[in-house]
Amino acid sequence: MSAVRFEVADGVGVITLNRPQVRNAIDKPAAEAIAAALDELDARPDARVGVLTGAGAVFCAGMDLKAFSATGERPVTHGRGGFGIVERPPATPLIAAVEGRALGGGLEIALACDVIVAAENAEFGLPEVKRGLVAAAGGVLRLPHRLPRNVAMEMVLRGVAVPAAELHRFGLVNRLAEPGRALDEALALAREIASNAPLAVRTSKLLVNASADWTAAEAFDRQRPHTDLVRNSADAAEGARAFAEKRAPVWTGS
Repeated sequence: MSAVRFEVADGVGVITLNRPQVRNAIDKPAAEAIAAALDELDARPDARVGVLTGAGAVFCAGMDLKAFSATGERPVTHGRGGFGIVERPPATPLIAAVEGRALGGGLEIALACDVIVAAENAEFGLPEVKRGLVAAAGGVLRLPHRLPRNVAMEMVLRGVAVPAAELHRFGLVNRLAEPGRALDEALALAREIASNAPLAVRTSKLLVNASADWTAAEAFDRQRPHTDLVRNSADAAEGARAFAEKRAPVWTGS
């Protein structure tokens, strides 16, 4: 059984963590499979948006500690880092669809995504301090930028799981779904995004992320080469024509 499944339909690439027997915990081969799936997602023009989910009742329990204790191998990949994603997420927009629990590396994987859709009864947590560790795969780095600092600090220091509904109030979880429907909700959102101009969508994601550490004085100059490329694209011309002709645009990604 493959540790990760990848399939594309309706412009959406779905990546499924497929180790439900260990609550989708990630070992070295699984991390490499995630990295390979993300490489394919970025390379395929028919996959304009990605959705990352887990098979079974749990999104991801983090690092496979049994595999680590047996082999000593950490689930780190060349190029994309821990869990095959945390140091270099895909250029393609990626939505996490979370059922059950996203703990430790599971939450860090979700934090590497752009949007989080979660079941109402899902839970998120960074229990590393309870194991004598630090959430070093993006947890302590990304969480304070996605939550109020004091809320993130409490999660990091206590190491306990927090309900999705509470994190939705703070904006970490974008959308809540009925239990068992997180993937459906994520797919609906992904198809909506995929209906937009792909070059514009990718460039918008790039600029939101890259501009986080730009100064106000340099921001417009630094974004201009990217926005000019989009403005002069065939898709920009097609968008204007489709609007004038009152029809749906036909995007080419160029």
